[in-house]
Amino acid sequence: MSTSARNGARSLAPLPVRAHPLVLGVVLFLASELMFFAALFAGYFELRANRSAWPPPTVELKPWEAAYGTFLLFAASVVMVFATKAMDRGKTRAARCWTFCAVVAATGFVLEALHGYAGDTFGISTNAYGSIYYAMTGFHLLHVIVGIAILAALLIGMRSPALQVNQRAGAEAMTYYWHFVFIVWIGIFSTIYFVR
Repeated sequence: MSTSARNGARSLAPLPVRAHPLVLGVVLFLASELMFFAALFAGYFELRANRSAWPPPTVELKPWEAAYGTFLLFAASVVMVFATKAMDRGKTRAARCWTFCAVVAATGFVLEALHGYAGDTFGISTNAYGSIYYAMTGFHLLHVIVGIAILAALLIGMRSPALQVNQRAGAEAMTYYWHFVFIVWIGIFSTIYFVR
């Protein structure tokens, strides 16, 4: 093959595929949120390093309740993968069903967390442990609540033809968000219930 033919073939090669702006925006947002949670983890381990008893003897944790919440959050994350695949195949009804299941699972996580807060033997102002515990779990819970609102909006918006044109990007962005929320929770759950 001649040099000019090879150069012509190179110039006709497709451009690399770039991420959708919505997906890129969510990924950048999640990177900033990761730094925020990293600061909370650093605070937790700094407090832990300077205490002989951690958590304090007055703190009673309920790992089984938190494990149930972890399962619910995992289910929400997995279900969003199914919702994305259903959208890819043009199965809007199945995608709506999967998204609704994710909303239900995430709502269950919120209710479990609120039930756990109500039964805690300590508060945010009880001691340093209470402050960092409520900061970590509370900010994470806030992310879950915001995610439920976004998922509900996505669920309602799936009926709109305008959203259906760009539905893959929205579903992909939400899937990344749920994976992030779940992975951060695994870190929080492991830190609080297994790091002594």
